[in-house]
Amino acid sequence: MHRFCLLYAILFIAIPTSAQKNEIFNSEIASLQVIAGDDWLSMPIIELNGGAPVHIAFDDLTHEYHRYVYKIEHCEADWTTSKELFPSDYCDGFAEGNVIENTQESFNTNVLYTHYALQIPNSRCHLKLSGNYKLTIYDENDENNPVLTACFMVVDSQMAVSLEATSNTDVDINGSHQQLSMQLNYGNLHVTDYAQQIKTVVLQNQRWDNAVINAKPQFVMGDGLKWDHNKSLLFDAGNEYRKFEALDATHTTMGLESIVWDGSQYHAYIWTDEPRRNYVHDEDADGAFCIRNSDNQNIENTCEYMLVHFRLKSPLLNGNVYVNGVWTNDDFIPKYKMEFNDITHQYEAAIMLKQGYYSYQYLLMDNDGTLTQVPSEGNFYQTENSYQAFVYYKGSGERTDRLVAYRQVKFN
Repeated sequence: MHRFCLLYAILFIAIPTSAQKNEIFNSEIASLQVIAGDDWLSMPIIELNGGAPVHIAFDDLTHEYHRYVYKIEHCEADWTTSKELFPSDYCDGFAEGNVIENTQESFNTNVLYTHYALQIPNSRCHLKLSGNYKLTIYDENDENNPVLTACFMVVDSQMAVSLEATSNTDVDINGSHQQLSMQLNYGNLHVTDYAQQIKTVVLQNQRWDNAVINAKPQFVMGDGLKWDHNKSLLFDAGNEYRKFEALDATHTTMGLESIVWDGSQYHAYIWTDEPRRNYVHDEDADGAFCIRNSDNQNIENTCEYMLVHFRLKSPLLNGNVYVNGVWTNDDFIPKYKMEFNDITHQYEAAIMLKQGYYSYQYLLMDNDGTLTQVPSEGNFYQTENSYQAFVYYKGSGERTDRLVAYRQVKFN
């Protein structure tokens, strides 16, 4: 949990940040996407009774058909399952046992896979309650061994939250940090004990690994709360995410040095990432990714899988270096861990990825588990980070946390 949360553990209910993330439990599952509507750049958040659904898609790296089914669970603000709710409290229809019927086998690809897709809400399941949701997918013949979980959120905007970012901080001015200010208005909801009824989560670039949970407000008013130059909402500015596109197996595209066929699979080599001494503006997607190919047609089942080689010029560091993005699901596992090459003096990793656009960063995990950008990436106040704020509310006598406000801003 973020170090700032510990300061306020007595006054606030702690929320473990590791609970919220998409998880893949089967090595044959790849390219999990959880998208609200068609906005692949933003978080998977939909409005209660709104128009845009959540789209969930993934590949099974075989042509063997699985009768995959899913169940949906409502979760508390800390992403634990809502124990006091029945499925009928949050789902109109069927909360479990629904079969994924939208399947496509890959066509003319070296790596065989079957693409599965679904959306929520649908004709069998309509959500009735705001909050956090976890969707678990498993083979109908093996329900005790899920293959993945996908997380998304439903907001019912009954409170108003504002969010501002500045480089004028208590640590430095136009230096290496960014400071958030936040203000919450209760609207028509009744709050008698904000420390028990209100829970807040603030993210930088959709990352849950360093989420700020329940930062203590400096100002408590009759109609809301205010956080102004709050130490808990001070973030390292970092640097822009790096990016590449692998759109065609026959030639290189943005960010790629070469594509090689070794007789059994394609290898895509990203240009070696050199140290960044100064800030250089570059449009990026803050870790997001988009599956696509050069034709941008039939992308679900015609995109190829490639072994993508990441290379980072850096001295040997004290800790472990990981490739990170939305597409890694905030996983810090061997699959995304880089190894130091003593001969080339660089960190290297090879990751199997589907054709598309990817933005990524390099994170250093110290021995105590603290995550920061690797030193060679730099830390610049100009970095165009995005920030997300969530507000949860549990009224007197209510049985669960509801998501009642959401806001995203971009520092630029």
